[in-house]
Amino acid sequence: MTARRTCFLAFSVSAVLLLSMPVLAQAPLREAAGPQGDERLLAAMHRISSHTLFGYVREMTDPKYKGRLTGTPEYDAVAEWTARLMAGWGIKPAGDEGGWLQKFPNPYTLVLPGGEYVLQVPVPGGGTVERPYVLEEEFFPGSTSDTGTITAEVVYVGYGITAPELGYDDYAGVDVKGKIVLMEPEAPVAPNDPDVERFKAWRPYSFHDYKARNAARHGAAGVLYNYHIANPNVVFIKGLGFTAIGARAVADLFAGSGKDRAEVVQRIRSTLKPASFALGRTVRMKNVTEHHPEGIGSNVIGWLEGSDPALKQEAIVIGAHLDHLGPNPELMPGAHDNASGVAVMLGVAEALATAGIPLRRSVIFIAFGAEEQGVKGSEYYVAHPFIPHAKTVAMLNLESVGRGEAIVAGSAKDFPKLWEVVDRVNQACVHRPLRATSNPNLARPRQDAAHFLWAGVPTISFGTAGAKPLPYATYHTTRDNLDLITPEIMEDLARLVFLATVDLAR
Repeated sequence: MTARRTCFLAFSVSAVLLLSMPVLAQAPLREAAGPQGDERLLAAMHRISSHTLFGYVREMTDPKYKGRLTGTPEYDAVAEWTARLMAGWGIKPAGDEGGWLQKFPNPYTLVLPGGEYVLQVPVPGGGTVERPYVLEEEFFPGSTSDTGTITAEVVYVGYGITAPELGYDDYAGVDVKGKIVLMEPEAPVAPNDPDVERFKAWRPYSFHDYKARNAARHGAAGVLYNYHIANPNVVFIKGLGFTAIGARAVADLFAGSGKDRAEVVQRIRSTLKPASFALGRTVRMKNVTEHHPEGIGSNVIGWLEGSDPALKQEAIVIGAHLDHLGPNPELMPGAHDNASGVAVMLGVAEALATAGIPLRRSVIFIAFGAEEQGVKGSEYYVAHPFIPHAKTVAMLNLESVGRGEAIVAGSAKDFPKLWEVVDRVNQACVHRPLRATSNPNLARPRQDAAHFLWAGVPTISFGTAGAKPLPYATYHTTRDNLDLITPEIMEDLARLVFLATVDLAR
């Protein structure tokens, strides 16, 4: 018996094991179609090519799309490219009014050249010297900041939270009107706290939007955020400057204050009492931006209709976010995050559409918009699904899957029957290191998978791991480019998702 034949038999005989999944219990899955069906399936799997997938990543990271910020004409262009590919394979559109796009309101902000961040250091005898910081290496202009220059004193406000019901207010006892506040991300109680209910009480205060709005309510002119990434997932507030700074810039603000930041943060977390104070430092923050409140985002949605009159009302969703950050102000290509995920989804879509293998259940493909702007595209889809969630067998999400040697199946431990399919297919045919994780999904949503999980849909979010460490940051930086990509891991993951989807859909 050949290796190819062994691979398919190991894959096909276990479909009946999924019958305990409620949505799948409505009908038994079909057994393998015999040698001819085996050969069609394996031929389709082997046509998934790392060269083709890498070509998709190359296209999406082309400077003509300017980093794929949702709402921009360049994002619309890459969405149209995605739809043309799916149409060419015979996939049907499933967006608004019979088209490919599902549109939703999506204000966006362009970050233009000219931003700066400067510390004014007093010198003995009077006067100051300026310490400018390096773009990307030490700070990022706020991706949703209002435009303008602010020179003001800095006040440390801990986590930037005002929570009367929790007896906590970082702004109590400090005057921040017209000043710049320095704050930490998240909340003093973390998602992994042993007391889940305690974290839930703090969770609403961990969102970036809340922190920015609270700073504005207290009269702050600007926010320095100790969260050193370019990040459009913050609300735009007219008149509020916003800059993200790194560890060196934060340490320089604390220098001479007589306080150690790490100790201050630990004290806040252990006592749940604020520790805000004026830092005695003045900075100049300049942001050059262009806000577009009229922005419209879109998801690209296609589907393969199932062949069974009843079971085609059920579906497997395969998704990945198409968007990235745009220029901040230099181009952010977003190769790993998340052109790689869309490339894998497209590879699976082509294989399923052209394999000639009847699938009784439907398969939906979604290229989400505005994941980087607050997972807004998936939030909108979940509120307006093409097929109801009660009829959605599974959601397979693809997030940053282009770099590394191993596959991580996020939340797979929470859905053992779904995980059984994925694990078995990998052992039989793909043979990549594969690890399942559990995710209670308590924190603010960071991936499109979160909204499906909250809607009760069995969901696995695939990522990759095991890449060689680099001496520089690549997440949300200009260095997330083609040089990072390992095409072979994308090929293996696409084959894995293809085989698992056939198992689920047959």
